[in-house]
Amino acid sequence: MITIGVLALQGGVAEHLSLLQKAATSLSSSPDTTTRADTKAPQFEFIQVRTKDQLAQCDALIIPGGESTTMSIVAQRLGLLDPLREFVKFQNKPVWGTCAGLVMLAEEASAVKKGGQELIGGLDVKVLRNRYGTQIQSFVADLALPFLGEAEGPFRGVFIRAPVVEDIIQPARQIGGGDAETTTGTAPVEVLGVYRKPSGAEQEDDDIVAVRQRNVFGTSFHPELTEDIRIHAWWLKQVVDAARHGDLIVNA
Repeated sequence: MITIGVLALQGGVAEHLSLLQKAATSLSSSPDTTTRADTKAPQFEFIQVRTKDQLAQCDALIIPGGESTTMSIVAQRLGLLDPLREFVKFQNKPVWGTCAGLVMLAEEASAVKKGGQELIGGLDVKVLRNRYGTQIQSFVADLALPFLGEAEGPFRGVFIRAPVVEDIIQPARQIGGGDAETTTGTAPVEVLGVYRKPSGAEQEDDDIVAVRQRNVFGTSFHPELTEDIRIHAWWLKQVVDAARHGDLIVNA
């Protein structure tokens, strides 16, 4: 049994839980997860997370979209920020952040509100909040996401006051006790998806909208606001694979 939590402080909690259930049903019947005679189909439990005790039950976590500043303030008041950092950065549990969740999982953020905001971190990226403007400037765009496989066609990405990754940070680590800082073998940030803006757009450079680093996955857009289960199913499979390969110690 693998317990997946959805951080339930604000945002699309019910929508994520619904797609997780559908994705789990799909995954349980997938040949990819049941080919070995000695391997049982994965079993999942999905819970809402509002407390440290609930977080401690989780083997993996989704941080949904919403308003990242509000989410940060609520998490701080509930004493959840440090446990979340422990979960992500030291326990190395699988975590996926969508939209505001991506902001929370970044090491740096720009265009934050006055006074700044606390972040969980885990992704060595700098994100730009509200890249595409206000709520009324929300849009849907077809995204080519190679990690889902080419045969299934584009994914309809829902962008609502969405952030983008504006910079990939190359963290320096001091080694050998000297004064010089040298980058060590830190796992690189993988770019898994970009938004290719239409020709003639004011800024035509592609925007990075999906990234992964070690155990942390982030998307600028809202897969939970569609009926397409592919990203949820893909992520659950990453969690299952981590458990089977010993990279994830599942709670008893």
